[in-house]
Amino acid sequence: MKRFYQKSFQFVGLLLWIVLGLIGCDDGTKIQRSQPLPQDPFIEVYFNLNQAKGANYRDPYRHIDRPGDNLEEIIINTINSAQSTIDIAVQEFRLPNIAKALVKQAEKGIKVRIILENTYNQSIAEINPEMVDQMSSREKQRYEQYFHFIDINDDSKLSSKELKERDIFTILNQANIPIIDDTEDGSKGTGLMHHKFIIVDGKVIIVSSANFTLSGIHGDLNNHQTRGNANNLLKIQSLELGQLFTEEFNLMWRDGKGGEKDSQFGIHKLQRLPKTITIGQSQVTVEFSPDSSKEDWQITTNGLISSILNQAQTSINLALFVFSDQKIANTLEKKHNQGINIKALIDPEFAFRYYSEGLDMLGVSVSNNCKYEMDNKPWQTNINTVGVANLPQGDKLHHKFAIIDDNIVITGSHNWSASANYQNDETLLVIKNPLIIQHYQQEFNQLYNNSTLGIPENINNKIQEDIKNCPNLLTPKSTKIINLNTASVEELETLPGIGKSLAERIIEVRESQPFTSLEDLTRVKGIGNSKIQQLEEKVSW
Repeated sequence: MKRFYQKSFQFVGLLLWIVLGLIGCDDGTKIQRSQPLPQDPFIEVYFNLNQAKGANYRDPYRHIDRPGDNLEEIIINTINSAQSTIDIAVQEFRLPNIAKALVKQAEKGIKVRIILENTYNQSIAEINPEMVDQMSSREKQRYEQYFHFIDINDDSKLSSKELKERDIFTILNQANIPIIDDTEDGSKGTGLMHHKFIIVDGKVIIVSSANFTLSGIHGDLNNHQTRGNANNLLKIQSLELGQLFTEEFNLMWRDGKGGEKDSQFGIHKLQRLPKTITIGQSQVTVEFSPDSSKEDWQITTNGLISSILNQAQTSINLALFVFSDQKIANTLEKKHNQGINIKALIDPEFAFRYYSEGLDMLGVSVSNNCKYEMDNKPWQTNINTVGVANLPQGDKLHHKFAIIDDNIVITGSHNWSASANYQNDETLLVIKNPLIIQHYQQEFNQLYNNSTLGIPENINNKIQEDIKNCPNLLTPKSTKIINLNTASVEELETLPGIGKSLAERIIEVRESQPFTSLEDLTRVKGIGNSKIQQLEEKVSW
């Protein structure tokens, strides 16, 4: 009976959404507003740049009326619902209203624990001018922005009253709320503690791509045109999922603040394979990063992403902050060659860097000091549906999600990079539920419909400069697919691990019987399974 009502709820909600969509999508403002979608009863989806009708709120710090879901309010309401415990693991925490909500709950006897990235585990009151002088330009800019945020009367001084009002460490410390970071394992911090999750009472979980900062959720303090980095947030009710997240939290927490340096971060945690559970009408797979680089890539988190993408039958849509994993790009190229429709948006800061796989998808390479990235592989048949979302200057595309066939969404804190895969503490969720996918597709559509696609002029100019100024610049060996049955000795020698003698043996073997698969190379003396793995996706027949 319960399952019947859940299905009825989703059907009626979807029907309502369709009917409302027929009425129109312009609410009279300058923004083209889409119709709101119903929420799944167990997995709610929110976006701080949500353009649906009814998604509006007043920024509590800049006092701006703006479109979007108030992610901070959702976090606070979830915290306020706690009856026994609140566990938070987030890279950066700077929002005082969340801190005040935690203090109120702690005063009621609720147990609160917080884990941060060590870079951000310091009160601004502890930072002196000498420390500011040693900061990088980016760190200094962030410090100045946070200083100005706390300096309410704008007198260039931080009073005790201002610190108690807006510095989260002053707020939390006065309630003796324990905080640790990734140096609690006795190291100086390895990789990033990059999680962004909350567990309430062991059964309500918030998983987000957003850090708890003004720029991450609402927008930059001094730039009222910004609306915050494009982020998503899931609120999930599941005791089983809560247990998995609590296990991850406890590995990092161990005996907590002031105890033994026995916390486990990064690759010091035992490897755990992805687990799939059912939550209402949804199938949810969760995996926590990182994995050791010694492991088979296929069983890492990036390998899981690749395997999910490989299931695509019709379409793949990507909204990514960073995309730099070559093997995932190779999987996407295979799907493209199979006729799968692929669209991708990448944050402008990373979309066209020399290591970005967005360049591969566009079929071009950009050098780094007259050298291409190792194993770079621009697509032989490129696509022009790759670009950047046109967000207010100062806002970032901070999502890490992919939509596969209107049937699966990949999301979480995990960027599609080697650092996320092998160093950082990360969360990856894979969810199968048509209603939830519609939420992500609506977000993708509104970003994609206001984007700039293709190779920008400055990148084309950089490519031409490479050609002109780098006379010894060679096309990476792996950018050209070598046909084993037609390649010359010289062409075969461009393959990894293939010298002249092996190249000649390949030609000798193919003359007696052409190659019909990669495994046929085992007929060549001197080529074993390890060398065949090196040649994967670099040869054809």
